Amino acid sequence: MSLTIVEAREAADRLGEFDSVIDARSPSEFAEDFLPGALNWPVLDDGERRLVGTLYKQVSALQARKVGAALVAKNVAQHIERHVADKPREWRPLVYCWRGGQRSGSLAWFLSQIGFRTFQLAGGYKAFRALVREDLEQLPARFDFRVLAGRTGSGKTRLLQALRDQGAQVLDLEALACHRGSVLGGLPDKPQPPQKRFDTLLWQALRALDPARPVFVESESQKVGSVRVPDALILRLREHGRCTVVEMAEDARVALLLEDYGFFAADPERFCRLIDGLVELRGRETVQRWQRQARAGAWSEVFAEMMREHYDPLYLRSMDKHFLHLAQAPCLVLRDGGTDNLQAAARELLSQA
Repeated sequence: MSLTIVEAREAADRLGEFDSVIDARSPSEFAEDFLPGALNWPVLDDGERRLVGTLYKQVSALQARKVGAALVAKNVAQHIERHVADKPREWRPLVYCWRGGQRSGSLAWFLSQIGFRTFQLAGGYKAFRALVREDLEQLPARFDFRVLAGRTGSGKTRLLQALRDQGAQVLDLEALACHRGSVLGGLPDKPQPPQKRFDTLLWQALRALDPARPVFVESESQKVGSVRVPDALILRLREHGRCTVVEMAEDARVALLLEDYGFFAADPERFCRLIDGLVELRGRETVQRWQRQARAGAWSEVFAEMMREHYDPLYLRSMDKHFLHLAQAPCLVLRDGGTDNLQAAARELLSQA
């Protein structure tokens, strides 16, 4: 039997060596964020955790520990019955909770007593979170970012995917954020991750990149939907990223938007609710005109008008403010969003990298 305490940095560097990563926190804590690949084995569920906390505050620490110990013992037994029966002697789990205290300690002790070589994360998720925040401040400086700049609907995301298909290193912030980055950018039936989860996903993505090779990324605002891109990464993209301006004719851009946002045709009222948020910027009369067009099914017209009157001016102001040398950046013209065209453009970009 063996129980080993590991620090957050060592655990992060050795994640691939553990056969399982087990999060002993409650389901609501786990939903906010978790270590890469972690499984949730709650030692106390959300209701039990509230109960023990209430007893601790309103009755006594002793009573809280009595009740908590019984609940922990019951829950650990259930996890062992459900999840451990098929584990071989060589199974090596890493266990953690919020601060590396009693919840993960109880589960880790039982697993070590069975005979598994068990590891417990010192400082728990709190220590891991501190590590993620520290790394997100430092990691961006390692990379040579190639920034795809371009107006809404110009095919940047598809070009990024084509670059990945060609073997390029890609950082897809919109995919990590589950959002296309505009007022209409939420993906149907796919909610955005909480901020902490986004940070961890971004941390994983950055750690997987090779600093010796360029990294292609879209130009993004600091906020992608409800999540915020870390300051260090935004500054690195804006101050040191090498830009390429992606251009596409308006009719081709509208065609792409009709493909990417075609789901609004089944729910025009959702579209109308979302663009209510543009009243302050574009005026109620303009927004109501777009809403009438949407309800009438005139999607080509409404997307074309929104591009010209809202997205293009907004983009130009933002890019002029944040990318001071954009005027000198090379331009890549895409005929359309077709696969062959995108793959050819990706090969051209890679030949210049």
